Amino acid sequence: MTDRKKDWQLVWEDNFDGRELDQSKWSYDTGNGFMKPDGNYEPGWGNEELQYYSKNNVTVEDGKLVITGKMETASDDHGKYEYTSGKVHTKGKFSQLYGRFEAKIKLPGGQGYWPAFWMMPEEDKYGGWAASGEIDIMEAKGARVNTVGGAIHYGSQWPNNTYTAKDHLLGENSSITDYNVYAVEWEPGEIRWSVNGEVFQTLNKWSSMDSDNEKKHAYPAPFDQKFYIILNLAIGGWYGGAPDESTKFPGKMEVDYVRVYSAQK
Repeated sequence: MTDRKKDWQLVWEDNFDGRELDQSKWSYDTGNGFMKPDGNYEPGWGNEELQYYSKNNVTVEDGKLVITGKMETASDDHGKYEYTSGKVHTKGKFSQLYGRFEAKIKLPGGQGYWPAFWMMPEEDKYGGWAASGEIDIMEAKGARVNTVGGAIHYGSQWPNNTYTAKDHLLGENSSITDYNVYAVEWEPGEIRWSVNGEVFQTLNKWSSMDSDNEKKHAYPAPFDQKFYIILNLAIGGWYGGAPDESTKFPGKMEVDYVRVYSAQK
């Protein structure tokens, strides 16, 4: 089964043709965590991640966005870290409801690398994570170079959230360390995941409930609101585990392009 790119019209793209990140399209995330609504700090970005995100680890070279994971020390008011990497997103600059979201990406292999191409809601319309949803277009465990995953997170606020996910085995002689095109086609009530044009997951069942007020939202909530794009290279975390003595640094996530399409009218 193949996806249907001919049905879509290009509305946003970045081919990384300049010499630095286009900050009219992207913003940086920095640090090792975030402040929660209750005012407490959440280290490891809620995923037990080990890296400190720095602007210095995000470059544009030879028509590619390059996010580099390094074994080097960094520190801030919250702690000291053994690794650095990079993360960029389009929140406040570009978001879209429905469409085809794709990127051509080359990923690093190695235990502990956790690269991802994913989306979060521009506004938490239905409540905090994951009541308002999350769409993981592609995530990979660096130790498994022949496999990628795609997922949605939904349900209610943590810890009452849930997810649906599926792994995809790349073709013979293919690897995440090669360039591959990762995409979702997101339409009302259905999301389809593909790699190099091959659809490997189609989902049309999910739910959203705000546990703060016990309000259940009508389907297809929470995936009926605008989402923005995120690209990052995490190191460590629950998904693939920490690096070990076999992991080679630095590791690079190289993005040839990101393109977003809307349905033709």
